[in-house]
Amino acid sequence: MPLNSHATFTVESAVELAVVERSGFVESRHIGSAVVMAADGTVVTELGDITTPIFARSALKPLQALASMQSGVPLRGAQVAIACGSHVGSLDHMDVVEGMLKAAGVKEEQLQCPADWPHDETARNWLVHSERGKSRLAFNCSGKHAAFLWACTENGWDTHSYLEPNHPLQQRIRSVIEEYCEESIAHLGIDGCGAPVAAVSLTGLARAFSKLAKSPGDKNSNARAATIATSMLDYPWAVQGRGESNTIVMDELGILAKVGAEGVLVMATPQGVSVAVKVLDGNTRATTLVALTMLAAAGAVEIPEVSSVLEKVVDPVLGGGRQVGRIRLGRAVSALLD
Repeated sequence: MPLNSHATFTVESAVELAVVERSGFVESRHIGSAVVMAADGTVVTELGDITTPIFARSALKPLQALASMQSGVPLRGAQVAIACGSHVGSLDHMDVVEGMLKAAGVKEEQLQCPADWPHDETARNWLVHSERGKSRLAFNCSGKHAAFLWACTENGWDTHSYLEPNHPLQQRIRSVIEEYCEESIAHLGIDGCGAPVAAVSLTGLARAFSKLAKSPGDKNSNARAATIATSMLDYPWAVQGRGESNTIVMDELGILAKVGAEGVLVMATPQGVSVAVKVLDGNTRATTLVALTMLAAAGAVEIPEVSSVLEKVVDPVLGGGRQVGRIRLGRAVSALLD
């Protein structure tokens, strides 16, 4: 795929992954593409177009964190997980990021991500306290940005231009993405947080996560990659938030899970079986349902365990406060279970 390619796959090359049913009537359809990859890198299941690039968005954060660690950032524990995460901005999340900035010798104002309201995970609403207000620490990408700044201070790199594509850190990030995806970046854009974002194929994304997930059990793997996989599973709350889908999947199933904006999700088991999904309309409400079902159909995770998790992470379709429908699998996915 040439570097000047400016579009992801088309409707015509996608399949129906899920539908939304209300009162016995299908009112919405989610179309997209998905791939399941075995630990040896072979494609097990292919639905739709899995080779045309997508913007992988925040699904790339573990690779960006890996590049920061390879640049000398001594991340530990929850710091590793939050550098890989798209967190909800709880006070616990903000405390971890604040500690990273302190260790790096920089201030919150040097973060170049936007500001957001802190989040109360217990009440599941936004903490709008006049005495605190919006904070860059609360933005979902603040952990990644804190790791970026820390890489700069560790290496004497400029902290003002750390998001520029030609910055030494961003060049290293591109190299890591291409190494783990085993393909060239097709297009480089700007993510919602202001950082560069790469377009890679679903196949490449699945391959990268397969490598990350199995690295703790492979003595020949990159030690920092193994640390990332282990830390995400040890501190799943730091990757997203208590009660959130990625956190529940990692906590209860022990598999890596990372959401990306615009309908992207990637997962991988410790054995290296991975799945990558892209919903073309950008909605994420069906991605966990599709991804876990595909892993179960491939024999990578037990169906009863998947069913238990899906009951917690797939929102019901409500009417007047009671359930009147559900999100269910499209034919292309449900056929895999036959």
